[in-house]
Amino acid sequence: MDSATTPRKAGPLVNRWLSHRVAKPLFFIFCSLPAVWLFWAAWNDQLGANPAEALIRSLGDWSLRALVLVLLVTPLRVLAAWPALARLRRMLGLFVFFYASLHLMAYALFDMGFEWRDLLADLAKRPFILVGFVSWVLLLLMAATSFNRAIRAMGVARWKSLHRSVYAVACLAVLHFFWMRSGKNDFAEVGVYAVLLAALLGWRVWRRWRPSGRPMP
Repeated sequence: MDSATTPRKAGPLVNRWLSHRVAKPLFFIFCSLPAVWLFWAAWNDQLGANPAEALIRSLGDWSLRALVLVLLVTPLRVLAAWPALARLRRMLGLFVFFYASLHLMAYALFDMGFEWRDLLADLAKRPFILVGFVSWVLLLLMAATSFNRAIRAMGVARWKSLHRSVYAVACLAVLHFFWMRSGKNDFAEVGVYAVLLAALLGWRVWRRWRPSGRPMP
């Protein structure tokens, strides 16, 4: 069997599974597990010597991982012939916002004690906090308009333009992570996320502008 055609031959089976009514509930449970584990670990003092910092950073890591998965949906739909994967994209996008919001709340609570004046001062003083907050605002706008009623109200063209902000979020998230790690001169994980996100964004650019390509859905 030609290995190049194997993913497409497996496509119908995967699409049947992705289209099954239990796929969304199972996917929801799967995406919720990191948050459940983190809060269980925090409650049971399993996050190490500095649990607040571990919780904040872990929630940020899961935001980035979910963002990578969101951007992976379209390449998998096209290259592996899994169009049914699109029905999970909205939920995955909302999980990006969910983990980013928990990341922001943990920072506001544990680092700032919910002192809003201190929080605003920190936004002005530390660029990486400002960049992270801007990316969260963009995620908020996309989450608030992720429903069918919003698409009808905005019109498809404007809705698509807004939701392309996910590409800006990807760039801002990597910059936020880079600046955060620069204090410790530890860029190994930053490099991994930067390469993954650059590859996923680069694939979109290549597919859009190659001579035989068509604009992606």
